[in-house]
Amino acid sequence: MPAPDFPTILRGASLRVTRPRLAVLDAVHEHPHLDTEALIRVVRADLVTVSHQAVYDVLRALTDAGLVRRIQPAGATARYETRVGDNHHHVVCRYCGAIADVDCAVGHAPCLTASDDHGFTVDEAEVVYWGTCPACATTETPE
Repeated sequence: MPAPDFPTILRGASLRVTRPRLAVLDAVHEHPHLDTEALIRVVRADLVTVSHQAVYDVLRALTDAGLVRRIQPAGATARYETRVGDNHHHVVCRYCGAIADVDCAVGHAPCLTASDDHGFTVDEAEVVYWGTCPACATTETPE
């Protein structure tokens, strides 16, 4: 599948097209669920002079614009992904912290139907499945 047209995506969100924004957006797209420090390492492989603060600022701008989703499972550092707007969920390994996407089980976003919404208009549900990933399950004593 061809890479998304990031300049057009940025302009569509009323964001200027800059090298740091393109590099961060590409890194998040190519490496979903990385934390900020890992993203900085990936971005610096292409854009050596980018600062930590620039990456933090870009992540905030992309998140605010709805181009990137910030997730933070309990007890974990924040992670980022470009899969936005579809109300998918995540499965997290208790041992190594690996994260994978999980689509809603059936139908059109069934998890958005709360048993009692208390008058709220629900537009997103956050479900995190916890378990052991295949790699950790094959070791005798997970870390």
